[in-house]
Amino acid sequence: MGFGFNLFFIFILVPLTGILLIAWLLSKKLLIGKILGFIWLGIFGLVLLSGIVRWLASKTELEKDDYYGEYVVNRDYFKGIQTDWQYNHFRFEITDQDSIFFHVTDKEKIIKTYRGTIKTTNPEYHRSARLIIEMKQPTHHILTSNPTTYRSAWSFYLVFNSPEFYNVFFKKGKWKPID
Repeated sequence: MGFGFNLFFIFILVPLTGILLIAWLLSKKLLIGKILGFIWLGIFGLVLLSGIVRWLASKTELEKDDYYGEYVVNRDYFKGIQTDWQYNHFRFEITDQDSIFFHVTDKEKIIKTYRGTIKTTNPEYHRSARLIIEMKQPTHHILTSNPTTYRSAWSFYLVFNSPEFYNVFFKKGKWKPID
């Protein structure tokens, strides 16, 4: 727990508990015992609630293996014709041999594939591994820089900064027809 909780515990909760415990033992009144029980149930409830909230609000810590898989344009952030067009024309795959295959497509048909390799930053310096892409040149404009990884408690998505499209959002998933 935090510094404030420790101060509260040492200077308020422990002395109050001691006073109520002595008063309860001397007077044998049930009300004092109930007050003592409610105080400690409240404290345990707050500690439990704090732990649950911290767990729900924490970000996924990624490792290199988490990046392996297929990626499609994330249509959840922006809706419309442009996003649907990007979804039908770009997707990529990162294999467990540290290869990346960026596909330019026409819906399910692959027109051209750009190849490269991936590596990640050292988790010793960053809490979560960051993706580094090294593409064979010439490459597609979406892959001219490394993606930014955005993480939530359960998942992550990659954002590529394209000189032509600005930000292109990708998430893990298999391509499915949207028509």
